[in-house]
Amino acid sequence: MKLTIRNLDNEEVGDIELADEVFGLPIRRDILARVANWQLAKRRAGTHKTKGISEIRGTTKKPYKQKGTGRARQGSLRSPQFRGGARIFGPVSRSHAFDLQKKVRRLGLKMALSAKLDEGKLAVIDAARIAEPKTKALRAKLAALRWDSVLIIDGSVIEENFARATRNLPRVDLLPQQGANVYDILRRDTLVLTREAVRHLEARLK
Repeated sequence: MKLTIRNLDNEEVGDIELADEVFGLPIRRDILARVANWQLAKRRAGTHKTKGISEIRGTTKKPYKQKGTGRARQGSLRSPQFRGGARIFGPVSRSHAFDLQKKVRRLGLKMALSAKLDEGKLAVIDAARIAEPKTKALRAKLAALRWDSVLIIDGSVIEENFARATRNLPRVDLLPQQGANVYDILRRDTLVLTREAVRHLEARLK
C-alpha cells in the first residue's frame, strides 16, 4: 500500500510503499490482547505480600484453657480470627510473567501496525528532527498536524533536540525502532513512523 510522506511542517515530500506482509494483515483482536497482556504481566512488580501465622510476632501461649469456659477452643492469638492475626491464603511475592512464543509476539506487532493503518491512524514523516529543543515549537507543529495522542517511532538513534522537545508533552511518546511494541502502539491514538523506522520494521518483521 502506498502512503504519503509528510514533514513536520505538514508538507508532502514523497510517497512510500508499505509491505503488505507487515502492514496489511487481517486484524485479530485475540492476538493483540495476548501480546498486550503478556507485556503488562511482565512489568508487574509482584511485591504484594501478607503474613501467614508463622510470620506474625506474638506469643505462642494458648489464650485460655481448652475446656470449661463455654467459649470456642483457641490455640493461638495469631490466628486469623483475632485482630492483628494472620491472613489465610493471602497474596505472596511472586512473578506474574508468563511465556509467549516469539512468533506470536512478532505477529502481534504486525497486527498492531496493520490495525493503525486500517483505521487510517498511521502517518509517515521523512524525519523526526527539529532545529531547537523547544517544546512550544513542537507542540505547535503537532497541533497543525492534528496529532494529540501520538506515538512517534524513529530509527535506531533518536535526535537529541527532538527527544528533549517531546519530553514535556504528556500525550506524546517517542521510541527508537527497536523499542516498538504492541502496548505502546495501541495506547496512543495516532502512530507516526519515520522513513527510517519503516525500513527497519519491515526488515525486522518480513
